[in-house]
Amino acid sequence: MSDTVLLEAVEKYIRGEMTPDERLYFENLRKSNPEVDQMVVEHTLFLQQLNRFGEWKKFKSLLQDTHTDLSEKGVIESSKLKGKAKVVYLFNKYKRVASIAAAIAGITTLTISSFIWLLSPVAPTREIAQLKGKYNELENKYRIQDREIKNVKTKINSNVVYKSGGTSFIIDVKGYLVTNAHVIANAKHIVVQNNNGLEYAAKIIFVDKDRDIAILKIEDDNYKPLPSIPYTIKKTSSDLSEPIYTLGFPKNEIVYGEGYLSAKSGYNGDTLTCQIAVAANPGNSGGPVLNLHGEIIGILSTKQTTADGVVFATLGKYIYQAMDDIKNDSTILDNIKLPYRTTLKGLDKVQQVKKIEDYIYMVKVD
Repeated sequence: MSDTVLLEAVEKYIRGEMTPDERLYFENLRKSNPEVDQMVVEHTLFLQQLNRFGEWKKFKSLLQDTHTDLSEKGVIESSKLKGKAKVVYLFNKYKRVASIAAAIAGITTLTISSFIWLLSPVAPTREIAQLKGKYNELENKYRIQDREIKNVKTKINSNVVYKSGGTSFIIDVKGYLVTNAHVIANAKHIVVQNNNGLEYAAKIIFVDKDRDIAILKIEDDNYKPLPSIPYTIKKTSSDLSEPIYTLGFPKNEIVYGEGYLSAKSGYNGDTLTCQIAVAANPGNSGGPVLNLHGEIIGILSTKQTTADGVVFATLGKYIYQAMDDIKNDSTILDNIKLPYRTTLKGLDKVQQVKKIEDYIYMVKVD
């Protein structure tokens, strides 16, 4: 990194113009590199001296204005003075005080600089070169990422108006999601949106209308695979009154709801679903229903309109059935690997939600 670039970075740091990430990196560089730290201190003092110089010029201008005013009022005689000579009267009168102040400021600056120079350890040339190399490497990395972001092409059609939707959740970090079949019924275009508001084009790869399950896949160059999925999908039935919670998009941000398993079967004894007592609204459909061990026990499906807080969820075990159907269908070549373990067990709900929310996506359909 050239001295010019480093000096620009120092000035941005002093003026508070760095982003939080840039400031954190620079502060770490300053702590590990005495040369950079000394440059920051010296440049700070230099900027302070420039400020003092500006104040000094203002002071001289004030003397000029005061002298002119006094002269016009006849308090002092200055008819023989012209141009810059108008300042001499008051300047000579107060130059001793000004000189003393300037001398004190100069001595203070020199003293501080001397102490810094004496106390700062000698920076090893090899370590400084390594740090500069790492800084340059990081700069190049950011430039490459910036070019990649600018060159990426999305498959999202900006002219489409999305009229309905629901929720989905990741089952494979390569971009496979589960939602309800009724959420994407008759869809012409599908977009999924993560918790940070980023949108990706998606397509349908499997639909089971009887169980109300659909599998989507993100097909967008902007999408980057996520870290390993923190939750798993439960194969067995859950216990009555077991505490559960949901995450979904009834509005344009993720919403948490909690309740319990109120019946092991669904509407009119339907064995494909279970009944849960939880608050749910349009947009929650397709979202995960989780227990406190970080296991998905179902997919939130429908709400009973004749009773408040009565919601049905397709049992999670049917996601495994969908995977078997996909494998047996020779026209579907996708290799989906479901999460096989949970890393949420033992965590409180707040921590669980923080780990899960990046894997929950809004579904937009036209």
